[in-house]
Amino acid sequence: MIWLIALGAVIAGCLNTVQSGANATLNKTLQQPIFSALVVSGTNVIVYLLFAIFVGLSLPEASRVSQTPWWAWMGGALGAIYVLSMILFAERLGAAVFTGLTLTGAIVTSVILDHYGLVGFRQHEVSLLRIVGCFLMIGGLALISKF
Repeated sequence: MIWLIALGAVIAGCLNTVQSGANATLNKTLQQPIFSALVVSGTNVIVYLLFAIFVGLSLPEASRVSQTPWWAWMGGALGAIYVLSMILFAERLGAAVFTGLTLTGAIVTSVILDHYGLVGFRQHEVSLLRIVGCFLMIGGLALISKF
């Protein structure tokens, strides 16, 4: 079962790179980054609603809403910033460099979040090999950027 989850994560990563190009092209064609982001958000809503038809949709209990940490509500805003960065930067940097930068930033941030057990992640202390992995990501990004 874990391999299916891992495969889903790999597919999501592939789709994320394609999404960067699609969003950047949308902006290049329309030349309106905010409108482009609104189109992206609108299509997100449509996909969520279609998915809800298959899995069902129910509202959470009020007690669950009140127990939610303040930072958990920020995911949508952070996603919006990411979408805007795709729209504005992906075409200029190219798929490999843009994805490499965002992925390397995500890996380094993930190691820090895991180490301290922040934003809902289980604590997983940093190790020398994790630090080496971060530096290898940075080195790989440097190679991709240069060549």
